[in-house]
Amino acid sequence: MDLKITARKQYQSIVDEAAVSPMQRAKQPNEGWIATVRKALGLSTTQLGRLVNRTRANISAAEQSERNDGATLRTMKTMAEAMGCRFVYAIVPAEGGVHDLIVAQARRKAQALVAEAGTHMALEKQALPDQKAEEEVERIAREFLADQPSDFWADE
Repeated sequence: MDLKITARKQYQSIVDEAAVSPMQRAKQPNEGWIATVRKALGLSTTQLGRLVNRTRANISAAEQSERNDGATLRTMKTMAEAMGCRFVYAIVPAEGGVHDLIVAQARRKAQALVAEAGTHMALEKQALPDQKAEEEVERIAREFLADQPSDFWADE
């Protein structure tokens, strides 16, 4: 197995492991994590502000920014640590694992190629039956999985 494939598999393992951790099933509270943890600890915005050397208004702004998906990673980490917590950050597949994403992309690319060829063949009245077209999609997808071309993730 070549080094590039080995490295990719190691990265896939890291992402897949994060995707199944209990933390990844946690949903962001409506008020956001900063406000929720602050309130759970019984801290006011003024008290949290003192812990991070910011004003009450800055804390309120940070909480609002988080609710609007605009909080920076640095702010989230600072607030978490000030409240004795750890900020957890990850990018994981929405469903399944990394391999599922790669297989789905290989199928999309293969289907696009077969559809394009099918259009030309239909014009010449040589269209493949559905079963043969699906077999061709599977064959091409396997080729993409075995050796991802440089344009694997490019849109058609």
